[in-house]
Amino acid sequence: MKSNAVFHTIDDFDVKGKCVLLRVDLNVPIQNGVVVDTLRIERILPTVRALSKRGAKVVLLSHLGRPKGKIVPDLSLRAVVPPIEEALNQRIAFSEDCVGNAAASVIAELEWGKVALMENLRFHPGEESNDEDFASALAELGDIYVNDAFSCTHREHASIERLAKKLPSAAGLVLRNELETLKQILENPARPVFAIVGGAKISTKLDIINHLMKKMDSIAIMGAMANTFLLAKGFAVGTSLVEMSMVKKAGAILAEAEKEKCRILLPEDVVVATELRKNVSVKTISISAVPADRMILDVGPRTVALLSENLRASKTLVWNGPLGAYETTPFDMATIAVARIAADLTHEKKLLSIGGGGDTIAALHRVGLNADFSYVSSAGGAFLDWLGGKKLPGIIALATR
Repeated sequence: MKSNAVFHTIDDFDVKGKCVLLRVDLNVPIQNGVVVDTLRIERILPTVRALSKRGAKVVLLSHLGRPKGKIVPDLSLRAVVPPIEEALNQRIAFSEDCVGNAAASVIAELEWGKVALMENLRFHPGEESNDEDFASALAELGDIYVNDAFSCTHREHASIERLAKKLPSAAGLVLRNELETLKQILENPARPVFAIVGGAKISTKLDIINHLMKKMDSIAIMGAMANTFLLAKGFAVGTSLVEMSMVKKAGAILAEAEKEKCRILLPEDVVVATELRKNVSVKTISISAVPADRMILDVGPRTVALLSENLRASKTLVWNGPLGAYETTPFDMATIAVARIAADLTHEKKLLSIGGGGDTIAALHRVGLNADFSYVSSAGGAFLDWLGGKKLPGIIALATR
């Protein structure tokens, strides 16, 4: 062992002649039996290739969807085999089960340096219940455990938390890179640091905002969650989505941000409509003039200009959540406009841009800007928990003991 890190990495182990259980996240979108987005497959390639090159048997463990402990044919990981084979340019083995004789037989026949994929972990109820016996059955298959699924580390599941304690364990290349990047952002960022936090509900982002206001120089609160803050400031928001139970809390957050000397930015103008529908008639108005029969569905050009101004004045950006109802045209315009400005500043080496969270990833992917940010986290819930200052069970389990 040579690492002084809190957790070991794959460089700390001689994996030649060893069977490595590699926990990855292959929870990819599948339509008509075909994988339609290979981003998560591409993310696992560096670790798979590194282990394979060093002479290990590489056994991929993953979940897909929510089968709730039962075998659901449409959620079989067999559909993921072709794109993995194409990405690695080699055939991989597939096991009809992730434990027991079927899995052991596939692994026994696997050549050194080759790769096998086990069937969906969540076909067994013991995965999500973090069952001791299920984790032991997984551990029997390998010599070393490597977690390269940062996006799953917030879950206290058997293949994430309990299995890591049963074998010599390490972080994969992607997980290590993700942790180091996020740690740099939150602990030693280039300032000024600007956060954009969007999405629908304050209740799901409360921990994030509370944690970030102690770390950021300014935070833009956008998306539907901004409506609750606007209401707390006395603005009428028409029929917009609002969390009435969180209005007082929103006011308290604004007051606390002042104490922390963190500037909070809210929309100055908005795009409103009578309903959320594609190509519905819209109107852009000041935030002080929202009609009683309209709902806020995006931010307007003045707000985009405000965000752009702050981006240009910042050195680091953390972005989680869209600015409006981006899935529906034309309420994606502000998100796209600001994302392109952030991408341009990143290209010009003027901004370190970090995006993360499911909706953020989807929004950036939709306009082809994933590769234009400095780093886009592949994680959803884990990224949010990390930003909220929570301890991640999967990372704690990897800690050297």
